[in-house]
Amino acid sequence: MKVVLQNSEILERLAPRGPWFQILQSICNAALTQLKHSVIILLYPATHRILTVKTLQDILKQRDLSALFQPVMDFSSGTIFGFEGLIRGPANNPLHSPINLFGAAKQQGLSLEIEMLCRQIILESFAAQNLPGQLFLNVSPEALTDPSFKNGQTLAYLENLGINPKRVIIEITENQPTFDFEGMRKALLHYRSMGFQIAIDDLGEGFSSLRLWSELRPEFVKVDMHFVQGVNADPLKQQFLRSIQSIALSSGTKVIAEGIETAAEFKTIRDIGIACGQGYFIARPNHIPPLNLSAEVGCLINSIHPAEQPYSNSRSVTVETILRYVEPAQPETEIEKIFADFTEHKNLRAIPVVKNGRPVGLINRYEFVDNLAQPYRRELLGKKPCTDMMNAAPLLVEKSTPIHELSGFLSESEIRHFADGFIITEQGRYIGIGSGQDLLREITKAQLETARYANPLTLLPGNVPINEHIEHLLQSGKSFAVCYGDLDNFKPFNDMCGYRKGDELIQFTARLFGNICDPVHDFIGHIGGDDFILVLQSKDWEQRCHRALFAFARTSAALFDKDHRSIGGYLSGDRQGRIVHHPLPTLSIGVAWVIPELFGSHHEVAEAATAAKKMAKEKPGNSLFIERRRLQLQAATGEQYQGAEAHYG
Repeated sequence: MKVVLQNSEILERLAPRGPWFQILQSICNAALTQLKHSVIILLYPATHRILTVKTLQDILKQRDLSALFQPVMDFSSGTIFGFEGLIRGPANNPLHSPINLFGAAKQQGLSLEIEMLCRQIILESFAAQNLPGQLFLNVSPEALTDPSFKNGQTLAYLENLGINPKRVIIEITENQPTFDFEGMRKALLHYRSMGFQIAIDDLGEGFSSLRLWSELRPEFVKVDMHFVQGVNADPLKQQFLRSIQSIALSSGTKVIAEGIETAAEFKTIRDIGIACGQGYFIARPNHIPPLNLSAEVGCLINSIHPAEQPYSNSRSVTVETILRYVEPAQPETEIEKIFADFTEHKNLRAIPVVKNGRPVGLINRYEFVDNLAQPYRRELLGKKPCTDMMNAAPLLVEKSTPIHELSGFLSESEIRHFADGFIITEQGRYIGIGSGQDLLREITKAQLETARYANPLTLLPGNVPINEHIEHLLQSGKSFAVCYGDLDNFKPFNDMCGYRKGDELIQFTARLFGNICDPVHDFIGHIGGDDFILVLQSKDWEQRCHRALFAFARTSAALFDKDHRSIGGYLSGDRQGRIVHHPLPTLSIGVAWVIPELFGSHHEVAEAATAAKKMAKEKPGNSLFIERRRLQLQAATGEQYQGAEAHYG
């Protein structure tokens, strides 16, 4: 049904608005009430245009919807993992917006019909463009448990379009509370049996998203954009994402960060270790989406970012180290009492205000004294509560926050947070305060200690921090992989081509290792020369080693002369004056799997890693050898090696 409305000239001619206008208005209102469930009407006053507005029935009948796709990026591979299918209504129509479209559908009881049409339009467009990777398909809980959805219509539609169900990820979009968890769980078991994967949308924003995660065990969770936007300057959001990432690792779920809009947010999300991301910075939704990432995003993927080094440096030192306990004031404490405290304690720079154990404000000494120094202020305000002169929005920092994160936040926030100091909490409860001066002192100390033991060529940690880190993990009882990376045929290459070329090859190898390591869980060290140590806690540590060897085999050739590449090496004289052919440098990695109960110290770990490296170097070319010590009972039999080998030409 179509409704044609002309402008409001007739009503305007009835002005001034007398009784006839009111009668006519009542008649129009009654008529519109009868139509409101069938049409959408727009009134353009003072215009001579005629506006034709489609109803939802028109949209369903004419299938007048269009699909957009937004890329989802995989941070580890630096590629587009898949696309989220989005929908738009008719152009130049109030129903073009998906919010209006689904809102009108809900009002008119057509939600399931519109959702089914959206699904069909997206699938058709995805198939027609032959888009690679996965497709995230939005589905509401209501549609998921509806019999018409469960009867196999979507699966049949996929078969007709030639789309494998294993490429489709059902993204549960929660617009209202979900109560039928058991029904959803059964429905998802049904879809999983057909090959579909599951994702939960807007984690942290929905009505029951955390319970959905627990009940449904999805393959993916999408973090709501609230926790992503501005994350580079918000330690609390960073801690939230780390917690979500930790849960995801233990449950086998991949996290997708939605709403990445700046390079700073992108880098922070990447460094936290989140698996995937999407947002305007990566790519905007489009009818024909890009299949490759932009140059700006590509540069950030390939940029070197330091690994987490959980020994005594700025990445492991937490805010708790600069905590100073100051007796807090209560909200009802009189201003005169605060003045007396500042007068008695000359070095007291701030007093926290705490209610029921939780901080509610911070009183800065200098602002407080300056305020009371004005004529008659002390007499007028002395008996009033201290809340009248406190900063009611102080910076609150959890004691477990690394100081480098706090430093980054302060550098991008208001100067008053640095000058006033900050309140340190434990699970939201007051435990002390810290100052910007203390923070700078601790960061400087940590940086000096790090620089003292860093390798001057690669700036990676040297022997002392490597040993400290391994001891730290042994004492914590965590199992980990120690990878000893060594360049084969490096000495003749260095002698033949000169130390500058040798330094380039070492720096290239350092960057390569940096790119394959997880910035949160893995550690890279440089023993010296062409020897590197990687301490890997990532669950996919073995795949990371394979990626390093594959990348070296594929990209290192650019460092060698064309003539040398053509003969696979170079000729030089040995000490006896004979001409000898030396192969081009390759990379060998020996890996020892470390179970803390079987190793007494970092010395024993180093011996095992060295033995594994020697085994790797016995193979020509880019090689990997993995040595795994068996459990104590098996080790007692004298069976020391359970090896695995890989070779890359």
